[in-house]
Amino acid sequence: MEKKKVLIVEDNPIVAEDIKTALQGMGYEVTATAYSGIDALKSAELEPPDIALMDIRLGKGMNGIDTAGELKQKYGISVIYLTALADGDTLARAKITEPYGYIVNPFDDDELKSVIEIALYKQESDRKVQDSQQWLQTTLNSIGDGVIATDGNGNITFMNPVAVELTGWSQNEVAGKPLE
Repeated sequence: MEKKKVLIVEDNPIVAEDIKTALQGMGYEVTATAYSGIDALKSAELEPPDIALMDIRLGKGMNGIDTAGELKQKYGISVIYLTALADGDTLARAKITEPYGYIVNPFDDDELKSVIEIALYKQESDRKVQDSQQWLQTTLNSIGDGVIATDGNGNITFMNPVAVELTGWSQNEVAGKPLE
């Protein structure tokens, strides 16, 4: 089985090296250790990881939250925050990037491994759902008959191109309106 790849984003070289050693001991491959947000983005482009471990404070330049957002948007890479910050404001800002985990320092290796394994499992599950949704969308758009889907209350949620052509309505103008 192929080793799962992890990108470490931590501005403290000693902490980063400790994390790297722990991850390698757990059987993960560390693609890179980035000390800044810019370095993380460059590393992800060169060798995409399966997931990134991200400190929220990264010294000068981009912070961890902004870096996590860029990693997700540009490369589809999710993060696990590994930080000493657990205040409400930081948590609220971090949630925007939809992290797959949040570990507050100090942590132990068992906790780190558990969070990584659950995050990788959730990420794979999310990708399967996304693939299924894409397949369904393509199928519904390719059908030669008009298809109109509704929610449990009878409000329109989808119309394929044939239904749009037959009814003369656009998807946007009927979304959420009652079928009748």
